[in-house]
Amino acid sequence: MIARFLLQDMDRRGAIFLALIAGLAILIPALNLLVPAGSPFHVPTSTMSLWGKYLCYALLAISLDLVWGYCGILSLGHGAFFALGGYAMGMYLMRQIGSRGTYGNPILPDFMVFLNWKELPWYWYGFDSFPFAMLMVLVAPGLLAFVFGWFAFRSRVTGVYLSIITQALTYALLLAFFRNDMGFGGNNGLTDFKDILGFNVQAQATRAALFSMTCVMLIAGFLIARGIVVSKLGKVVIAIRDAESRTRFLGYRVDRFKLFVFTVSACMAGVAGALYVPQVGIINPSEFAPANSIETVIWVAVGGRGTLIGPIIGAILVNVGKSYFTGAFPDLWLFALGGLFIFVTLFMPKGIVGTVQAYLAKRKDYAREADKNAANSDVKPEPATVAAE
Repeated sequence: MIARFLLQDMDRRGAIFLALIAGLAILIPALNLLVPAGSPFHVPTSTMSLWGKYLCYALLAISLDLVWGYCGILSLGHGAFFALGGYAMGMYLMRQIGSRGTYGNPILPDFMVFLNWKELPWYWYGFDSFPFAMLMVLVAPGLLAFVFGWFAFRSRVTGVYLSIITQALTYALLLAFFRNDMGFGGNNGLTDFKDILGFNVQAQATRAALFSMTCVMLIAGFLIARGIVVSKLGKVVIAIRDAESRTRFLGYRVDRFKLFVFTVSACMAGVAGALYVPQVGIINPSEFAPANSIETVIWVAVGGRGTLIGPIIGAILVNVGKSYFTGAFPDLWLFALGGLFIFVTLFMPKGIVGTVQAYLAKRKDYAREADKNAANSDVKPEPATVAAE
């Protein structure tokens, strides 16, 4: 039943995408682990981790596309859900350090010892267990999205007002996590990770496994989002995006549909954050910055919202460009990013994938019309018969 939900009405484009990501999940770690370092086919561990970060961003972009591209909810707070998932994973990794920390305390992380904390806060209990930590990766952003959406959608807050509120939520969390007395490391965040599931988090094989798991989660996120979109639920969600008042007058509980999609999207963003942290090696309050959420919107807009594959392409292209330009032209990158968003908004409003789809559809229409005209020209007119007088 689950497989039927995930794979229903799979088109060729989606199948090609799944095959490509599955191939990367096998090929890149194989080129890193099995090919000698001197070979031109060897993929360095740093490059593999960098592309693993890009794929985490791609999963975040899919989660935003689900609510913005298909439900019409422009959320400027998905960076907060991403960061909450990252902090849940970071808390687990900090508990795994134990007595190997700088101060040698088997219970308290180093920053708590430095701040003269005497005991572990209650909200850190259970994070020494990997299953509990993974549960919190889903529960923390999902619960926040559910509570926020419950009040916002029932109050019929929409449009720019909802976007402003989500951004304010993100900024409030940013300020809260900067405080040392919150127990999350303050402005330094959580870092100096040692192990994950007993394996050295810096080891080459562990990095390869994290990259493969990121690919698997990206495939799972794509299938879940696509399963929602092509189902009957998805048809109602798209109707809410296009005509919310009319959908409500037809008898649908619009707030419940929006709440469900918003919560699922937040959980997907949390998973992306959890995969991001062990590959990058740090999580700090800067991940809550509203600029990160706005940048995610740019990824989706560049790739093409309402396409699922487009946001993945947009996230990868923009971040590859960011990695290059911040090194080559660090002072011009922000201007280039803003210019890119303006260019896409004015000249490619459907994004890269949407523009390509429109072009291919137009070509197909032209070809069909040409075939129709050719068929009509091949039909010879019948000679007129003259009635005998």
